[in-house]
Amino acid sequence: MSTQELAPSPLGPVDVEQAEAALVEHYPRLVRIAYLVLPPSLGRNRRVLTAHALVQGSLPRRRTSGASVPGPRRTEDAVDPGYAYVRVEALRQALIAGLPLRRRALPRRAQFPPLLPHVWGLRLFPRAGGADELALDQRLSALSGPARAVYVLRGLERQGDPEVLRVLAAAGVPEEDARAALEEADGVEAQNALLDSPEFDPCSLQARPTDLMRRRQHGRAALAAAAAVVVCGTLLGLPGDGWGRNGAAAPSYARNPAAEAALDPATLKRVPARFWQSSARTDFSVWPARGGLTDDRALLRRALAVWARPGGSVRSSATPGTPVGPPMGPSQLLFAGEVDGSRVVLFHDGLRAVRYAEPAGASEGSGGAALDFARTDGADAVGSAALVVSRSTANVRYLTAPWVRETAVRDLLAPAKEAWRLERDRHGVTGVMLSPAQARGCSVWNTLQVRDATGVRLLTDLGELVPARLTSGPPAAAPVDGTGAAARTVWARTACQLATVRSHGVRAVNAWQFATQRLPEEGGRAAWLCTRAETWRGTGSRVLAQFAVPAPGGTAAVVAKAEESPACGVREPRVLSGVLWQAKSGQWYVLAAGSDDVASLRTTGGVKDETEGRLLAVKAKAGTRADLNGTLEDGTRVGALR
Repeated sequence: MSTQELAPSPLGPVDVEQAEAALVEHYPRLVRIAYLVLPPSLGRNRRVLTAHALVQGSLPRRRTSGASVPGPRRTEDAVDPGYAYVRVEALRQALIAGLPLRRRALPRRAQFPPLLPHVWGLRLFPRAGGADELALDQRLSALSGPARAVYVLRGLERQGDPEVLRVLAAAGVPEEDARAALEEADGVEAQNALLDSPEFDPCSLQARPTDLMRRRQHGRAALAAAAAVVVCGTLLGLPGDGWGRNGAAAPSYARNPAAEAALDPATLKRVPARFWQSSARTDFSVWPARGGLTDDRALLRRALAVWARPGGSVRSSATPGTPVGPPMGPSQLLFAGEVDGSRVVLFHDGLRAVRYAEPAGASEGSGGAALDFARTDGADAVGSAALVVSRSTANVRYLTAPWVRETAVRDLLAPAKEAWRLERDRHGVTGVMLSPAQARGCSVWNTLQVRDATGVRLLTDLGELVPARLTSGPPAAAPVDGTGAAARTVWARTACQLATVRSHGVRAVNAWQFATQRLPEEGGRAAWLCTRAETWRGTGSRVLAQFAVPAPGGTAAVVAKAEESPACGVREPRVLSGVLWQAKSGQWYVLAAGSDDVASLRTTGGVKDETEGRLLAVKAKAGTRADLNGTLEDGTRVGALR
């Protein structure tokens, strides 16, 4: 089998977000599959790095564009399309990597050592197994690449031969080669349990140094070359009759008083406890400094130093569009205290909220520090009502604003259930509550309910420092907080879709039920919803159109989505969407709905129909694809959300 015989994967388009979610969830399994299919002749170190590189590079190259009226989803598909796509791509690249380089054949990127990930000064390899694992590895090394793939798909994925043939075909293996691989793999005894052993786990690794003597020689040569470059660069950068390459700037080694003051704990701004009551502003700038460690100068100095110069061991995160540079001047101290076994410091510099955390029992410089950034410019009293002060795998604690009077927990998926009280300590730190930020399922979606002098607000954790505000109602009017009975009913149907905007820098999410429609054949009354997520940075907004059939406790299905669209927002408070729906009789219908200002609807393409009003229901065939357009009351033509 030559490199030309491995064609690109014929799998249909898969949304990049769906493929990324499958890759993250099944990453250890996918890397194990790639590691086993790669030829052992590469050596264990290169084999480990190549397996990781192939899986990390298996995402789709671009996003897929959705249609205005999506087709029905095939219920017979037993495998997640995202996982199937990533698995096939990893297999295809692993098979290419095992092919020898030939003079007349165009080389492929997978046949060379990976650029990333790359490790200097260490050799990585899985933990050693027993004699059985070694014997199996030797037998697999004698097989061809497709035969190894057959053995792995049978053993790890528990697939039968017809499914194995389908996967190999999707990976670009010709049919005759695939059938020959089945026969070749039959010659190796099935030992499925051994495939799950640490011997073949490229995610649980041991490290050993490379050739130390050779590395020392190369290091001396590189050091001499670097010194020569530095000397030449310094001479070229010295000013003669004019300025150097940095203009009027001082040398990089010069001390800057303003920058040094920003790292001095003594210059931190500390707001008095009751200043917010008389201030014209109600935001993060009037939060007082709270916590039991606000006078720990050593902790504050470490936090500021790590903020300015985070080392390689610091775990850092930032919401999209948030600068991660050092403080621009003396920052405001919001909190310093011990929470859940960690020493936590919260800062605010007018643009960002910054969280520093280190293990409480760790000595200075022992590592384990974390640094999180979130953009907060333009925050109002609701946007600055709470910050995440501590987070574990499933739980979260908040530091609430001084004007918050009560806190409670409300489950969005249980609209009839009353909120239950959430206790706070004297510093404003809440008790532990279950967070949906990292949950894989969607059986519960707990939110933080806060009460201040003006009303009750609803905030949700989306995996960032600042929780997002949840509102409900038409965007043309002022949306209300999602705490009322009607708003809770709407959010119960769309809450699970909040997972699509996790870690996206979301400031607020509004859910709007823009239409209800009586379904054909006495199918009940369905609801049409539009959910819009706005970000702190202004760009990156996301809009989802959803369709909810009348089912107890049912959630709405996404029928269209768009990014950077003005639909469902204050600039374009309207939406138009459609779906292909099947009645109990088996008959298919194209259903469509628009907001209040839509006067008529029209479908073209696979279904041609036109109706007055903002609701449409017309018979169709399975798999029909139609284009949907509408006309507003003023005669303006509008298209469906896409």
